[in-house]
Amino acid sequence: MDNALLEIGLPAVLIGFASLALMVHKELGPFAGLNGAGRWLLTGVFGMGFIAFGIKMAVAFAIERLPEQTIAPLLERSVVAWQRAESDGSFFNPAPVRQVHYVWQALPERAPEPAANPGNPAKVALGKRLFNETKLSGDGTLSCASCHDLYSHAGADALPTALGIDDQRGPRNTPTVWNAALMSRLFWDGRAASLEEQAAGPILNPLEMGMPTPAEAERRLRLEASYRQDFARAFGDDAPISFERIAQAIAAYERTLITPDTPYDRFVRGDTSALKPAQLRGMALFESLGCVLCHRGPSFSDAGLVGGESAFRIFPANETPYEKQYDLLLDGKPGVWRIASLRNVALTGPWLHNGSVDKLEEVVRIMASAQLGRSGKLHAWLNDDRQLGRADRSPISDDEVADLVAFLEALSSDSLLRGQRRQTPAAGTS
Repeated sequence: MDNALLEIGLPAVLIGFASLALMVHKELGPFAGLNGAGRWLLTGVFGMGFIAFGIKMAVAFAIERLPEQTIAPLLERSVVAWQRAESDGSFFNPAPVRQVHYVWQALPERAPEPAANPGNPAKVALGKRLFNETKLSGDGTLSCASCHDLYSHAGADALPTALGIDDQRGPRNTPTVWNAALMSRLFWDGRAASLEEQAAGPILNPLEMGMPTPAEAERRLRLEASYRQDFARAFGDDAPISFERIAQAIAAYERTLITPDTPYDRFVRGDTSALKPAQLRGMALFESLGCVLCHRGPSFSDAGLVGGESAFRIFPANETPYEKQYDLLLDGKPGVWRIASLRNVALTGPWLHNGSVDKLEEVVRIMASAQLGRSGKLHAWLNDDRQLGRADRSPISDDEVADLVAFLEALSSDSLLRGQRRQTPAAGTS
């Protein structure tokens, strides 16, 4: 073969290139008015095909003449890999792709602060006062704390839906304010993108605190010298009382309402004895069942500032009997909701957007069925080859429910539990 390459290929390349050069120099070059350098450049451009053919011929010549240094090592490695795969069975049973496990995260000790509203002790103290101020409601009977009882009800109100001014019943269950500072979206529909925006909403909502105008809220606070002094300390000596600063102060206070003191957080930080066996089993199920697809990150919500990606989900995503049993649809259709945080979830019942479920075990069953398809009726793509098949989607067992609830209880703050015990009368006392 090497003789054929030399006897045929090399003369063909030389003859072709010479013919091309002659044509360019004698005909095309003079016609285009090119000088000597230009003619050689044009010859090179037109001669690229001959050059490429020459390179291919050289490679073929090297492979044929020097097999030990070229193709033989590649063949040897291929044969060895084939033999190894055949001997261990992996050729017919490819190893599965290594699973990337979920990374569990502890809650940050502090919430991030916006540059436009940095906190300070005076502002936080003012915010706490305003959080408990009934003058911010239309009839002077309600405060933020009326619906967000920090310790008795873990920052919520223990009612199916919120109770506002004039005993008006709102349409949604009251979310907790604990750890709200670590969420990217607030309210069930996610309409607020900051604590400042959220804090202003209920004050003016006619179904909640019912303040007629921002100016009226400002007027009431300006009547008190102590408020004028508190605002000056919080925002500056000449800072007037404004509705914007009312919301900013409340938000600064709410950023201090963080609960990183849970058994789960101690476990993630290295205390291997912090979780009971049932809680550990529930933690593993929480990952393997797919709960972490929505309730991820340290806030256990994809709407979290840390680790969150997509704040909203359709609920219920799959048709189940629970839709009618608990009136879960909106105008006959699933709703789009901000993903709730599961922090302190065991302390904030009743649950779901309409507060229709009063047992955490039932919430777990609903979410497993409606969101994860654990109803035995879901078809899914099973692999990368786009083969459609029936996955194992049987309902989760009672034991699995119990373990998941045990894990969710491990997300309860020690300080909130102590606060609840202090405010709950002992048995036999009045």
